[in-house]
Amino acid sequence: MAHNGCAALGLLFSVAFFLQLLHIGNGDLSYSVPEEMKRGSVIGNIARDLRLNVGKLSARNARIDSELNRKRYCDINLNTGDLIVADRIDRETLCGEKASCVLAFELVLEAPLELHRVSMQIHDINDNHPVFTKDEIRIEINELAVKGSRFRVFEAHDVDIGQNAVQSYLLEANNYFALKIQSKSDGGKFAELVLDKELDREEQQELRLVLTALDGGSPQRTGTATVHVIVLDANDNAPVFSQALYEAKLPENSPLDTVVVKVAATDADEGLNSEVTYELSRISEKGRRVFALNQTTGEIKVIGPLDFEEEVMYEMRVNAKDRYGLTSDSKVIIGITDVNDNPPEINLKSLSSPVPENVSPGTEVGIINVQDRDSETNGQVRCSIQQGVPFKLVPSIKNYYSLVTTGQLDRELVSDYNITITATDEGSPPLSSSKTVQLSVADINDNPPVFEEQSYSAYVSENNKPGSTLCSVTARDPDWRQNGTVIYSVLPGEVNGAPVSSYVSVNGDTGVIHAVRSFDYEQFRSFKVHVMARDNGSPPLSSNVSVSVFISDVNDNSPQILYPAPEGKSLMTELVPKAAHGGALVSKVIAVDADSGQNAWLSYHIVKSTDPGLFTIGVHSGEIRTQRDISESDSMKQNLIVAVKDNGQPSLSATCSMYLLISDNLAEVPELKDISYDEKNSKLTSYLIIALVCVSTFFLTFIIIILGVRFCRRRKPRLLFDGAVAIPSAYLPPNYADVDGTGTLRSTYNYDAYLTTGSRTSDFKFVTSYSDNTLPADQTLKKSPSDFAEVFGPPDESPEEK
Repeated sequence: MAHNGCAALGLLFSVAFFLQLLHIGNGDLSYSVPEEMKRGSVIGNIARDLRLNVGKLSARNARIDSELNRKRYCDINLNTGDLIVADRIDRETLCGEKASCVLAFELVLEAPLELHRVSMQIHDINDNHPVFTKDEIRIEINELAVKGSRFRVFEAHDVDIGQNAVQSYLLEANNYFALKIQSKSDGGKFAELVLDKELDREEQQELRLVLTALDGGSPQRTGTATVHVIVLDANDNAPVFSQALYEAKLPENSPLDTVVVKVAATDADEGLNSEVTYELSRISEKGRRVFALNQTTGEIKVIGPLDFEEEVMYEMRVNAKDRYGLTSDSKVIIGITDVNDNPPEINLKSLSSPVPENVSPGTEVGIINVQDRDSETNGQVRCSIQQGVPFKLVPSIKNYYSLVTTGQLDRELVSDYNITITATDEGSPPLSSSKTVQLSVADINDNPPVFEEQSYSAYVSENNKPGSTLCSVTARDPDWRQNGTVIYSVLPGEVNGAPVSSYVSVNGDTGVIHAVRSFDYEQFRSFKVHVMARDNGSPPLSSNVSVSVFISDVNDNSPQILYPAPEGKSLMTELVPKAAHGGALVSKVIAVDADSGQNAWLSYHIVKSTDPGLFTIGVHSGEIRTQRDISESDSMKQNLIVAVKDNGQPSLSATCSMYLLISDNLAEVPELKDISYDEKNSKLTSYLIIALVCVSTFFLTFIIIILGVRFCRRRKPRLLFDGAVAIPSAYLPPNYADVDGTGTLRSTYNYDAYLTTGSRTSDFKFVTSYSDNTLPADQTLKKSPSDFAEVFGPPDESPEEK
């Protein structure tokens, strides 16, 4: 029989399979299909029916959503647009004995959000056999039963509906009973045994007859039971229920052992014939798991958990039977009422994460679906999100919400959001649920690098090694990854006419600035460069900062003596009057130092002199003065060696020789020509003699002028020699414009002219007095270095040796 049933079912699929499509409106669809279709079977082309672009189904994330997240029986083929069977569809499991069985679901499309309600009418096929409650139906009949008496038997139940349900019964051929088919008000059919021949218990105590139930399907299915007839003594009254229909309402949260309803039947007979027992003659499998009948009292109690969301009504039949087999039945209908026992369900349907931080307010970033399995007000849901986030929920279609931005996002302030969505129903008491959505903000290159300082200063000593570190600049970029990766570079420019790149370089990754060359404080003392910090974004952003490099002085320059002139140039010789007193200014050593600060603080010292006690020099001024009055015993020629030191660490120095002649007039000077020459200057003797002869006439004229001047000043016999040395501007190097305060040049000294023969190797000088403290010089004679070397001797010789 099972084999025949499968063959018949296949024939039904091949011959009787049909689909019916109805357009209801607002884009809703309805399909009509038989149950038990194979997985993958095509129900219809939903894309064609809704006039959707098949090519965009995948991009729009087309999907089938079932109501209340129940099992999904259908799916959509994104390549063809076909609506296909995804799981076994059993009408009996889904709808039981309901005349109409409809599956409702939704086709959801995104970008933009679009919903289409689809309903599918499930048609019954004859896939179930009629089943009797018991395999053996026990009927006790009194032997006094008259011909024509009717005895009702348990009806067969077929979970199929309509024509596929039980339509008729067949009784095995016998001599006593015929079969009568009866129809009930609800459409069900049951069988009655009609007594055709009186029973005689003494002749036959029991009979066993096969009763067959047949449905109206194609192919036809059957079910059998054995009717066990027991012949009894007389019992002519059947139990009678107090009600034909019992109804009750029961909350779904009712506890176990709750009495739902109590049925009652009475029997007019007396004694044992009036004792009534109860049993459930017809009830679904779900009903058997949640309800039980007390056979003696007729109470129906709760024995299992009830769930309004699973089943809203239970229908059953109760049989009442007396001791000798007479029965009657009554219908019991138990309705389940809803209790707010299901919190709302929050489903995240789509989420755009990460979201670029430059999205405009009002941008949709997610779709939320909220459902509540409860009914009526218990299923009404309010949805909200927490405060303090730049997002809000906007109600959309039906129970869908759009999560949209409400303000400008900034990843550098908040890079991730935990958005808590709360759904609360309107039950009493209300139930709520929450779901946290994590949303990341994608970085946009909207921040330029920012230096930690507005400007930088670097200090380096001169004579530094090329490649030495000057300083480090640091710029921060709060953007992410390449947008926040900072690269440093030196902006093009010039320093002292040379490209800035020939002076400094910067490490592009670390911002460390290095010296490309060695610096010289005497060439320049500071310069400024501009460093750019650029990120790796697209397009890149940048900022600049100025870096001032200050070069500090190092004592790398020895003092330079401007006066007296260094040897090899003209030799300057001073005339010291014999009447000079102690403290009289004789001459002045002038020196400068190219360094600065304490490295240019000069001090003067006489390291060697012909007469150590005769002259002294100012440590800081370089002025040479007499320590005592000049006496007749003092040597006419005086040779001083002066050392000039700076104050650097270590100290650098230079030396010079100062030649002094103690004489009042030039008449004494010719006596010097008899002094022997130094060996190293002897070759100049001839040139000096010729020079003296050539200028003698000129000097005689000059002496007369000097005597006239001296006569005019005879009234001032004792004056201090305070004149300073006359220094031509050619002696001053170009870098000594600021020697005031560090060297020995003073604007308080007044200088006059030279008398010279034109020789480039030696000079006498005289000083014109500009104050009462200045001692006049009478004569100046210019001679060659060999002449004065003969007079003074070498710088290292003492007067005694000469």
